[in-house]
Amino acid sequence: MNLDEMIDNILEGTIPEHVAIIPDGNGRWAHNQGLERTEGHRQGTKRAEDLIEFIAKKIPIDFLTFYTFSTENWSRPDSEVKFLMTLLKNLLGNRGDKLLKNDVRLRIIGDIDGLPDRTENVVRKTVEKTSTNEGLRLILALNYGGRQEILTAVKELASQATGGDLSSEEITEKVFQSHLYTSEIPDPDLLIRTSGERRISNFMLWQLAYTEIWITEKFWPSFKPENFLEAISDFQQRERRFGRVEKGKYDQ
Repeated sequence: MNLDEMIDNILEGTIPEHVAIIPDGNGRWAHNQGLERTEGHRQGTKRAEDLIEFIAKKIPIDFLTFYTFSTENWSRPDSEVKFLMTLLKNLLGNRGDKLLKNDVRLRIIGDIDGLPDRTENVVRKTVEKTSTNEGLRLILALNYGGRQEILTAVKELASQATGGDLSSEEITEKVFQSHLYTSEIPDPDLLIRTSGERRISNFMLWQLAYTEIWITEKFWPSFKPENFLEAISDFQQRERRFGRVEKGKYDQ
């Protein structure tokens, strides 16, 4: 089955509203190719760029989130962190017009105040530049950690409660969610993780409660649109019950 036929098949089924991706394996891909880790990150970035354009043009998904740089990634060697920050700055600086052309709107989740100044400035400018786009909403998790996100929300709610602006009875799931980075963003329907790792790595701990998870052994730089469509196809075969059981379906 060629790519166009795969797309046609996918479009006949339910398309997830929000897909999140943990693009893992850049360094291992580079090692297997006899290349420096930086080349793995460069190729991984190119793969993400190509996939974003493919989805924006071909698949009616509303939200696409990439786990781009975690709070734990700062512990990597300084040279690698500097390379990643420069790569991100150059990518958004050079490709901002491409996002506009493809009607992609950029949003960031995480503490971007902690990014290097030059990278932060380019990120903010690109968010502003694409703010009126109405197509695919692209979300980059930058300096992001799920525990940090939840802790930040708890502190905000505690401050409101201490100030008398909020009672404990008023703290519902909806109220709590409104204090997360992802307020006004629906929870992911599907999480794709590459490189065969079977963990969520401090990513969207609240939001992934009922997300379908699809794992591939492929390293991210080898991930192609066909693989993305395989994940969507698998998602379409699943029965999402959200803890419920259809009445009478499993009666003896």
